[in-house]
Amino acid sequence: MSIFTLRNPVAKKRWQRFRQSKRGFYSTWILLVLTLGSFGAELIASNRALLVVYENQWYFPTFGDVRSGKEFGLDYSYEVNYRDLQNQLSENGNGWVLMPLIPYSPLETDLIAGDFPPHAPSLSTGHYLGTDTSGRDVAARLLYGFRTAIVFSLLLLVFNYAIGVAIGCLMGFWGGAFDLIFQRIIEIWSNIPFLYVIMIVASIITPSFWSLLFIMAFFGWTAMTWYMRTATYKEVARDYVMAARAIGASGSRIVFRHILPNSVSTLVTFIPFSVASGITSLTALDYLGFGLPPPVSSWGELLKQGTENLESLWLVGSVVIAMTVILMLVAYIGEAIRDAYDPRQFSYYE
Repeated sequence: MSIFTLRNPVAKKRWQRFRQSKRGFYSTWILLVLTLGSFGAELIASNRALLVVYENQWYFPTFGDVRSGKEFGLDYSYEVNYRDLQNQLSENGNGWVLMPLIPYSPLETDLIAGDFPPHAPSLSTGHYLGTDTSGRDVAARLLYGFRTAIVFSLLLLVFNYAIGVAIGCLMGFWGGAFDLIFQRIIEIWSNIPFLYVIMIVASIITPSFWSLLFIMAFFGWTAMTWYMRTATYKEVARDYVMAARAIGASGSRIVFRHILPNSVSTLVTFIPFSVASGITSLTALDYLGFGLPPPVSSWGELLKQGTENLESLWLVGSVVIAMTVILMLVAYIGEAIRDAYDPRQFSYYE
């Protein structure tokens, strides 16, 4: 039996409809692989070796302790340069070194004598997408920047949905004065320009990952509230809610066991677009200089460097292509989910 076999016939039909959208289905797998790859970025882009075999002893430096040069027969006591060690061991035959695909960390500066950064892409140096204006590897910063962006967008999604869904359900379920009061609160809250708030905060303190996440979640929950309010109002008027009330079901049971499961299509169809919004918002803030502080790997910071150095096409081109690919994958996934949950497309009336 397949791991994707679903017992609920409605969910099974939705999964089948989702698989029928080939580009959405394959985009999901591609995005999943890219996300999992970014979570293991240290195994793909790092200046630490994956494996060192020296005098019949095995070392795993990537997630291990800092190894000094003297441990491998070199004449210095600070952390060993594994790229140089790889060349040296291959020459004298005392062992060998397995480096990651991108043998540079996102914070490492690699300056070439006689040439000012940014350096052009080169297979011989291992900078496959070149370096930025500080001599840091662009491919490594793209990979780590994607991990930062995807984690930020997923956490922002969780916070926005938790607050927006909860308040929206209460507005639709209770109605009356509670609904009217929160309508006015949300209208006022939505008119506050959160970009100015971030600018004020950035002028007072150095923004961090969590402070940015808190500010954006503080102002970003209102959109989902309207959708959940409308969906809850529609479900409350149905017969099964009246039947649940007639048999004495509590309000929390009606909301969590009946209304929310029947409103799942509203939640699911907005997830891909919320993820895309989180990625673009963080990139835009980093580009404007109000996002994550340097030297954190960021797509927005790379994009800013690229627009300031248009002669270095690899800088702006790599970020634009990466963002286009990710947002295109997310759009295809959202399109497939929308088709899978569209009742008008797969409902027949007699």
